[in-house]
Amino acid sequence: MTPLDYDFLRSCLKARSGLVLSADKQYLVESRLLPVARKAGLLNLAELVAALKLAQDPALMTTVVEAMTTNESFFFRDKMPFEHFRSTIMPALLAARRSSRGIRIWCAAAATGQEPYSLAMCLKEIEAEIAGWRIELLATDLSGEVLEKARNGLYTQFEVQRGLPIQLLIKHFSQTGELWQIAPELRAMVRYRQLNLLADFSQLGSFDLIFCRNVLIYFDQQTKSDVLNRLARVIADDGYLVLGAAETVVGLTDRFKMIPDKRGLYVPSANSSRPSPPSAAKPGLRLVAAGGGR
Repeated sequence: MTPLDYDFLRSCLKARSGLVLSADKQYLVESRLLPVARKAGLLNLAELVAALKLAQDPALMTTVVEAMTTNESFFFRDKMPFEHFRSTIMPALLAARRSSRGIRIWCAAAATGQEPYSLAMCLKEIEAEIAGWRIELLATDLSGEVLEKARNGLYTQFEVQRGLPIQLLIKHFSQTGELWQIAPELRAMVRYRQLNLLADFSQLGSFDLIFCRNVLIYFDQQTKSDVLNRLARVIADDGYLVLGAAETVVGLTDRFKMIPDKRGLYVPSANSSRPSPPSAAKPGLRLVAAGGGR
């Protein structure tokens, strides 16, 4: 692959997915895209680039972008965000939404579904407390292929061993051949939708909680800033934003502030001072499947 071909691919990937590749990542592009070229009946990456420049096959460009997108995910990744969800976020939202009895959660860049299903398992733990509430759990990703896997909820032995406690595997999964499938009731709790974070997502409505973890790290500074500012426009004034361990809003936007001593947890700046959440949510509340926006 010539330097000009590589620059063309870098430009395409940044424009369509926000992915920023440094000049020394050519080996990565070649290893991931050569199988794409061969599957399309092309001899090499030069022919792939030539086909992309003709722009006669939009599906080919989609395949290229999806092949280069990192879809690394595992259950209860980093643990701390899910502790925040159990001990801080849900108690506060249950107290604040007592009249409407509705909470909307968005997992952006959900990959193969481990993150939204981890949240669904957390919600099942408090099923009695949220009985009768409308809890919507929306999960989106750029890649249609990984979303299809997420919808099916089928995982290898290696995937369920990464972060998933054995008691939750036994409780919520059934074995299908060499794979493990998450329970239908948990799959029904998550609504999946293909979405590019670089595009307008205001049509999704507003959310009480947004998980946008481990995706901003692939963007340049301007794209990070743009995505964060647009997230601020769709999050409730008293909502929460959860970022990845290596991500921050510092130097990118003044629309969010970190909650002290809660690494990775942010709130809109206008409401950065929150009362302490109740020690426990009120009991006697039934979990319903995800529905439309509010």
